[in-house]
Amino acid sequence: MTLNRYRLRHLAKSGHRGARQASHMLERPDRLIGTILLGNNLANFAAATVATLIVIKLYGEEAVIFATIALTVVVLIFAEVTPKTLAALHPERVAFPASYFYTVFIPLARPFVFLINLASNGVLRLIGVSPEQAAAHSLSTEELRTVVAEAGALLPRRHQRMLLSILDLEKITVEDIMVPRTEIVGLDIGKNWDTILESLVRNEHTRLPVYDGGIDELRGIVHMRRVLGLYIENRLTRESLLGLTREPYYVPAGTPLNQQLVNFQHQKRRIGFVVDEYGDLLGLITLEDILEEIVGDFTSDPALRLRNVTRSADGSCTVPGTVTVRMFNRATGWKLPTSGPKTLNGLIVEHLEDIPQPGTTLRLGPYALEIAEMEDNVVRTVRIRQVEEPLKTGSA
Repeated sequence: MTLNRYRLRHLAKSGHRGARQASHMLERPDRLIGTILLGNNLANFAAATVATLIVIKLYGEEAVIFATIALTVVVLIFAEVTPKTLAALHPERVAFPASYFYTVFIPLARPFVFLINLASNGVLRLIGVSPEQAAAHSLSTEELRTVVAEAGALLPRRHQRMLLSILDLEKITVEDIMVPRTEIVGLDIGKNWDTILESLVRNEHTRLPVYDGGIDELRGIVHMRRVLGLYIENRLTRESLLGLTREPYYVPAGTPLNQQLVNFQHQKRRIGFVVDEYGDLLGLITLEDILEEIVGDFTSDPALRLRNVTRSADGSCTVPGTVTVRMFNRATGWKLPTSGPKTLNGLIVEHLEDIPQPGTTLRLGPYALEIAEMEDNVVRTVRIRQVEEPLKTGSA
């Protein structure tokens, strides 16, 4: 009964005969327990009867109490505590050899066990327990997380982090890791042709959003490999460029990453535009962003992925307020709260419950956030540093 069910299934699938037999028996534990207890009680009662008869014959009825005490000690040590402790510490060492015996004994004891189980299962059903459901239990997400976290040397540390990150995908939405709309790098087809060509030459991305005048006027996504072919052949024009674009793919805000990963696979897409319930564009999500949540950043320095981030000699960072909290934490290794607003601007406004003024400082745990610049009631730039001194009374 103390066998690891998941290891047992693995061994059974690998062809281990003892594991297959034990796994089959554990599908109906009521029958197995009924058989074991039937033999257990028969042996105990028979031993008690024989011991009593021997003591009465040798020493008289007055010695029965001593026989009972002596037999109890012997049974506890050699038939209960010792073997069951051994089985609990080394279940496979005991269970697999025992399964061969039970394979023979269970059919012989079936008529008696059937009657016993019929009565006991009836009592169990009165309290809402069904023996048929014994093999239907599976690990919850949190239980599986505990199994992975406690795997120790059985799993390399990096593999543990990846497995835990996969389990976390259902808790993270596309809004948590998207590129905000203000930081989307795209191609404005409405500009003059020389400017468009210069943007294409300086571009560092494989795929570019194409819009007309503003990001809200999306025309589609263009793959730079296709553009390069026309450019080399000197056949690239505004019209041919628009002809290469693929219609944009929109993703509802709040979509969990595990679902979005499946959606990308089904849609054969690598880029999606996140929109809210009103259809307003919020940002951009890529397949690479989701994969980095699992395996970590692909770039050698995660901080390079944050645009316009400045590190000072004192260890502080000057960051745009539009940067997402998760992205900032991943780039710096810090742990600003991620359970609430998605961006640094939202985090600051939520905690202050007011539109801050430049120079305002907010303390969040071991971090001090100083508003450096404001623009249109939005935190444009914030300076963040770690502080070691305890929070003083009256601090913001």
